[in-house]
Amino acid sequence: MNKLATWLDSLALDHSPNFAECVRYLGETFPLLHQFADTEQDSIWHAEGNVAIHTDMVLSKLYEIFNADAKHITGVKRQILILSALLHDIAKPITTKRKLIAGIERVVAPKHEEVGASYLAIKLLELPLEHKVIRAIIGLVGYHQMPKSLVIKNNSYSDYLHLSLHVDLALLYWLELADMQGRTCTDSSLQIDLLEQFRMFAQEYELWSVDEPTDNILKPIQVKPSRSEQAYLNGYAVRQLAIGQINMIEEALAKNYQGALGYSHLYVMCGISGSGKSTWIAQNLNGFEVISLDEIREEINGKRSCQKNRGQMLQLAKSRLKTALANKRNVVWDATNIRKDFRQIICDFGLNYGALITIVAFQVKESTLRRHDKSRQHVVGDEIINRQLTKLEWPSMTEGHRMLIIGDKGNELFRQGTF
Repeated sequence: MNKLATWLDSLALDHSPNFAECVRYLGETFPLLHQFADTEQDSIWHAEGNVAIHTDMVLSKLYEIFNADAKHITGVKRQILILSALLHDIAKPITTKRKLIAGIERVVAPKHEEVGASYLAIKLLELPLEHKVIRAIIGLVGYHQMPKSLVIKNNSYSDYLHLSLHVDLALLYWLELADMQGRTCTDSSLQIDLLEQFRMFAQEYELWSVDEPTDNILKPIQVKPSRSEQAYLNGYAVRQLAIGQINMIEEALAKNYQGALGYSHLYVMCGISGSGKSTWIAQNLNGFEVISLDEIREEINGKRSCQKNRGQMLQLAKSRLKTALANKRNVVWDATNIRKDFRQIICDFGLNYGALITIVAFQVKESTLRRHDKSRQHVVGDEIINRQLTKLEWPSMTEGHRMLIIGDKGNELFRQGTF
């Protein structure tokens, strides 16, 4: 581990490893790297060849950028960009397939960004990296195709703000510049022009190289007499602005006036079995009504592991949730919630009842998950944990109004929003 730590630290200095060297150091942690050479790419979009060739070219172009226009990028940001360049297509080996497009068979890798980010959310914990580095890499990998998309679709300020809540837009630009230059395609100049337009818009919107974009955005509405009301206003205002429900932050004052006067909290757990969700709830959410799908399964079926009567179980859980929210009671939805569509159903209930929604994501090493599971009263087993890891969809900052990331032993790793 000391050798690996030294190598990772060297990325923050001046070391510029090629793809083969990166695989020697990180192939054990990210076994999908070994499949890059066998993963084909589309001959039009990526005439250079397989994913290994492309990744090596992206790294090479990134180092050229460091020595030219991005000499100011040093230290941790340099380390973040190198690791993001290496891992930006990490999910292509498991998402690549052939598809007919306009009658022609093409090679595509649908959702490889989101799948890659979720894969890395757990895998990156095995490396001796600061958590802010891990968060940055997850964001860059998960959104690396968004800059061009925003320009092509002529998206508005809200879409750029939404993106900036998840990733540093300047680092995203430099990563994608290396990504575009590190390939062989006929429309390279057009793709790079789209990136330059993205940079122009991000700077115009004052979202370029901003660590926490909400700091300045929220200043005009810091007017509430209590911390509780201000937390509600801030949470709803940022989300409404980021999804285009309002065009100016000041609009949130009138839109959320009544809601801020009295509301319930809805905490939505998200974590693999064995990550410590129930323990964290017991230690941190005293007085909250807990809706536990495990307990409802036991209530209906006689045991937690029985998956029968799923419809009845979910209907009962949702009924209890709606009753709690309607009566302004603080409530926590205790389940794995590893899929985004499952979380959205619960969050929509919260929004309908004007609750302040907090996503609590548990980010724990895979080895720790398995160890915790074996020592629990209700063991789920390695097979179910494997399945959950495969299906995990790492939550985004705007699924609710606030977000907590919790690590091993209930340690808080990160928080976003007003608490």
